[in-house]
Amino acid sequence: MFAPWQLPILFVTGLVAGFVDSIAGGGGLITLPVLLSFGGNNAIVFGTNKVQATCGSASAAWHYARAGAVPPRDCARAFLITLAFSALGAMMLQVFAVQRPDLLKKIIPIALVLVAVYALLRPQLGFEDRPPRMSRLTFDILFGALFGFYDGFFGPGVGTFWTIAFVTCLGFNLTRATAYTKLVNLASNVGALALFLCRHNVDFPAGLTMGVGQLLGARVGSKMVLKRGAQFIRPIFISVVIAVTAKLIWDAYAK
Repeated sequence: MFAPWQLPILFVTGLVAGFVDSIAGGGGLITLPVLLSFGGNNAIVFGTNKVQATCGSASAAWHYARAGAVPPRDCARAFLITLAFSALGAMMLQVFAVQRPDLLKKIIPIALVLVAVYALLRPQLGFEDRPPRMSRLTFDILFGALFGFYDGFFGPGVGTFWTIAFVTCLGFNLTRATAYTKLVNLASNVGALALFLCRHNVDFPAGLTMGVGQLLGARVGSKMVLKRGAQFIRPIFISVVIAVTAKLIWDAYAK
C-alpha cells in the first residue's frame, strides 16, 4: 500500500512520535495524520498505526520496567483487563456499523479540556506521591475496561487519560504514572493489533519501518523522563493535552 519513497518519512514520523508518546502520550496525533495523508484503505492505516504504536509502547515499557519505575507484576491485572477490552473495542470498530461515530469525536475534546484545566490549576500535580482515592482493584477494573475499549475503538489521547487517572485516583507522581501508563498502553495496542492482524489490515513494511523509529524515540524519551522527573514531564504533558484537544476540536466542530 505504501510506496518505498514514503518509508523514510514514516521512519522519522515514528521517531518523533515515539519520543513524545513515551513522555506524555499523544503519539497518534503525529502518526495518524501522516499515514492518512498517503491515502489508501483506512482499515489498513489504523492497523499499520497499531504496529508502530505497539513497538513504541513496548520499548518505553521495557525501559521503565528495567529501571524499576514500574514492576510488571503490579500491572498484571490492569494489563489483562485492558488487553481484553481493547480487543473488544477493535472488534466493535471493524465488525459493526457504528450509528454515531461522530459522538466520541465531540465528547472526548471536552474531557481533554477538563484535564488541561485541572492540570494548569494544580501546579504541583504529580510532583510527589499522594494517598490513593480508590482501591487498586476498582481502578484496574474501571479504567482497564474503559480505556482499553476506548483505545481499541477510537484511541486519541488515551495515554494522557491513563496518566491523569494514575495521578488523581492512585496518587502516583508523574514519573511513576508515566511509566505505568506505557505498560497498560502496551496492552491496549497489542489487543487492538491482534484484531487488525486477524483481518489482514496491516502493511508490515510501513508499520515496521515506523516501529523502528518508535523504538529509538521511545528509548530516548523514557531515559529523559527517568533522569529529569516531573519538572520535565509537566510542561510537555500539558502541551500535548492542549495539542490533542485542539486537533480533536477542529476535527469534530470545524468541519
